[in-house]
Amino acid sequence: MAETPTDAIAPKAVTIKKGSLVKVSRSAYQGSLEAAASDPTPPDYLFEGPGEVLALNGDFAQLRWRLPVPDVWLRLDQLEAC
Repeated sequence: MAETPTDAIAPKAVTIKKGSLVKVSRSAYQGSLEAAASDPTPPDYLFEGPGEVLALNGDFAQLRWRLPVPDVWLRLDQLEAC
């Protein structure tokens, strides 16, 4: 019986590292603890991107947008590469 390689079955995860351009996944962000602690209506620039990853600490990334807004920390599983 032939075995199939696991990388052919599992989707490839995008590695987010310092300097990566990302946007926030709307489905992952809605209902999260971060969304509950923020304004009820999140700003559009979160989901449109690009935001730049400034720093990584465990499962979190510090993001900066090219707008005059504060930097934020969000979980890596809430981010998508642009």
